[in-house]
This record gives sequence, C-alpha cells and structure tokens, in this order.
Amino acid sequence: MPGPAAPVNENRPAKANAAGARRLPFAAVRGSIRRVKSPRRHFASDNYAGICPEAWAALVEANDGHAPAYGDDYYTQAATDRLRDLFETDCEVFFVFNGTAANSLSLATLCRSYHSILCHETAHVETDECGAPEFFSNGTKVLLVPGPDGKIDPEGIERMVKRRSDIHYPKPRAVTITQATELGTVYSVDEIKAIWEQTRKLGLRLHMDGARFANAVATLGVAPKAVTWQAGVDVLCFGGTKNGMPVGEAVVFFDHELAAEFDYRCKQAGQLASKMRFIAAPWLGMLREGAWLKRALHANNMAGLLEKELRALGLSLLFPRQANAVFVQLPPPVIAGLHERGWKFYTFIGQGGCRFMCSWDITPEDVAALVKDLKELLSP
Repeated sequence: MPGPAAPVNENRPAKANAAGARRLPFAAVRGSIRRVKSPRRHFASDNYAGICPEAWAALVEANDGHAPAYGDDYYTQAATDRLRDLFETDCEVFFVFNGTAANSLSLATLCRSYHSILCHETAHVETDECGAPEFFSNGTKVLLVPGPDGKIDPEGIERMVKRRSDIHYPKPRAVTITQATELGTVYSVDEIKAIWEQTRKLGLRLHMDGARFANAVATLGVAPKAVTWQAGVDVLCFGGTKNGMPVGEAVVFFDHELAAEFDYRCKQAGQLASKMRFIAAPWLGMLREGAWLKRALHANNMAGLLEKELRALGLSLLFPRQANAVFVQLPPPVIAGLHERGWKFYTFIGQGGCRFMCSWDITPEDVAALVKDLKELLSP
C-alpha cells in the first residue's frame, strides 16, 4: 500500500517543464489564480480577449438540455446553413478547434506527400504552426514566395513553379494566402484575382488562411463571396476565435469534391468534438445579427485610432494599417518601459518591430492609456 501523500510545500522550487516554462506546485497555482486575471485590456493578441456577448449568449442557449453528439445537433446544422447563406453558395462546412488544425488539415486535403505548398515568407503556416501542415500531409513541403507587406507577389508564384520541373523537386500543388496578413495588411479583391489567375494557369489550388477574415471583410466592405469563391478561393479557414468566440474555426470548402472524406481526416486528427454544439453555437450567435462583422469593424476602428495617435507622437508605421494590427518601431528603452508598466504586446511577429493588436473589446480609453504611457516614455 502506498504511504500517505507528502504535504504540499508551497515554498518548494518550481520545476521546468519540457518547454522550459516554470511549473508551479498545484497549491501555488491555485493560490495565484486571482493574481493572473488582469483588469487591463492588452494589445498582444486578439486571443487575449474574452467571449463577446453574442457568442456567449448562444453558448448558454446551447447548454439547455441534451443534444445529439458529433455534429448531428441543431446548432451545428444551423450554423452550417448560416455560413452557406453568408457566402451565398452551397459550400461544405466543418468545425475544428483551432486555426492550426484548420490550415493543416485543409492543406493536407489539397496535397499528397510529394507535393509542395506555396506561401508568403511570413505566413502563419510557415512560421507559427510547428510543422503541422507538413505533418498532417505526410511530408508536403512548404515553399516560400516573397512579396511586399506580407502579400504574395503573383509573379513570384510562376517563378517558383517554373524554377524546376524535374522529378527530384516537390511538385507545387497549392497556394495559401493569409487574409488579413500577418503584417496587418489586406488583399484586395483584384489582388486575390491576380493570384487566382496564376493558380488557374499553373494548375494549382488556392487556399485562404482567414484567421482574421472578418477583419479583412470589414476593411474591404465587400460581400464575403466577392473575396472568396468569386475570386477563385477553393477553401477558406474562417477564424472565429480571434473574432470573439471561445474556440473554433470553420473550414469552408467551395469545391465539393475537395471536401470528400474531410470528416474522416478531422476525426483522425482529434478534431471531431463530441459536443460539437458548443463549438458551433457561438458561430450561430455571431452570424444571426451580423455581430461577426460589427465586432471586427470595431477592432479595426480601434487600430485606426491607435495609428492616428502614434503618428501624432511622431512614430512611423512599419506596414500599412489595414485591419486590426499596428506595427511600429520603438526604441528598446521604450519597449522595456512599456513592459515594466504592465503592457503586453508582441515583438516577434512578422518582420520586426512591435505589434499592437486590437481585439473586439478594446476601447478608446484603452488606446488612450497606452498612448499616455508611450508619450511619457518617449519624452526626453
């Protein structure tokens, strides 16, 4: 028989886990939960934000009673139909837990192991998915195409495809574009059509990583169909989490043939939620009254306000501000000062500088508080 459990020593040194982070004893974690919550809204990521009211209300509604499992429920079917209405076409829709799964599994559907995927050098599938697209496709290689401001140069696609055509080279099969891009810019409808022209000519499929698709549509002011299937996009990974939902992305196939057996791929990858209604219901809540677009537009507007205030301080943006991200170069002492004052933001995204991301719940007061600290730190 095992002996009695050792008493918890809250002063015991924390251990490091495999990722190098310090792992606190359970009692210490339990005691620190209250301290983790911050009343301040940050500019690090739209993933920091909570759940917006429309998504939360739908989640509560879905929690009433029992419902069939694995996506056979009312909420999953209703959300799917709403997405078909939104895109004004009979598309195939699958819900998965996160963006990495959405991108990786949909790209794996487009490719075989000896194929290659073309993307921009700053694309999320290249820099932030831990090799998942290659893993789930059993080895499809990611090839990089340059272009200004985070956007693929259409001519670069042809150069990459025609670079080599021998059997020793991974055969190009698909192009993936990020909308909005990792640098906060947005592809126009014409820019997407120019890429489509190249993919059609070269026999490639066109994939869209739309983690911030809502922000892009809010910027462009066009119907979702105009920037997806009418512009040649074969499959879209429509982001919900960054737009105020708790979890869940929608993989939308505009070509029915490409969706064949995608449900099996999701199951095999651990992406078939048994209680699927809790992923789908927030989508229904966001789509009912157009909250998905309203919340994205607000985030964009807050980024626009921040841009205006930064320019008033004499700061220059690194990239055009077209969605809800603002990139700016700051002196190291100012960066350190902001961190000391408790502000959280990223300095490792894109091609350098500081990224300030506005989420759906950022307010003008939040922007003013950040700008106030920046102004003080920049003063001689």
